Amino acid sequence: MTERLFHADSYAQACDAIVTRSEPGIIELDRTVFYPTGGGQPGDIGTLILEDGSRLEVTDTIKGDSETIVHRVDAAAPVPGPGTRLRAEIDWPRRHTLMRYHTCLHLLCAVVDAPVTGGKMAVDKAHLDFDIDMDKLVAADIEAALNALIARDQAVETGSISDAELDANPGLVKTMSVQPPRGQGSVRTIRVGDIDYQPCGGTHLRHTREIGTASVVRIRSEGKRNKRVTIVLNR
Repeated sequence: MTERLFHADSYAQACDAIVTRSEPGIIELDRTVFYPTGGGQPGDIGTLILEDGSRLEVTDTIKGDSETIVHRVDAAAPVPGPGTRLRAEIDWPRRHTLMRYHTCLHLLCAVVDAPVTGGKMAVDKAHLDFDIDMDKLVAADIEAALNALIARDQAVETGSISDAELDANPGLVKTMSVQPPRGQGSVRTIRVGDIDYQPCGGTHLRHTREIGTASVVRIRSEGKRNKRVTIVLNR
């Protein structure tokens, strides 16, 4: 199992780690600040720095087997063997942008009162899909409500809920397409003030003020039960 330091502190930008497994193109560590692709959030990129100063660029991060995290590197590059100590550093500006988008999508869940059927974020935009009638989605109204919530500067807190509590409160799961992992006894949660509360394994801001302001740039139908709201963050 890889220790997920980003769950305890989304602002951690680097850590010391030990290689637990490697082969051409992939490296696994005993602990990492690199978030793996999941829940609509892209995996982190960054650099692994060995004790001799040599560097390996991480081009993607994904979930491996048995609760491990895989750092993808150039398949042609020599990889350090198990037991090698190194420094893992994420591309922080990119991560922080994704944290801004991910936190903002939680607010968007609160603005649009409908089941979420999917979602995705990138460094330049993000979207959520809703099971709702198209005529109920008005861009100007959504944008105004979203920015009003951002301006309230609510604290974002990480917590947990037991599997049993979650099973007893299925309404906490807002996204129909992704179910939170069960079987570990508890599920990680994110609470945004009194605005939103739901299971989530992604990385988030500490306060909504860091989001900046948001613009709704497009609303379109992606099928009978998928109406997509796309946002762009401003500074």
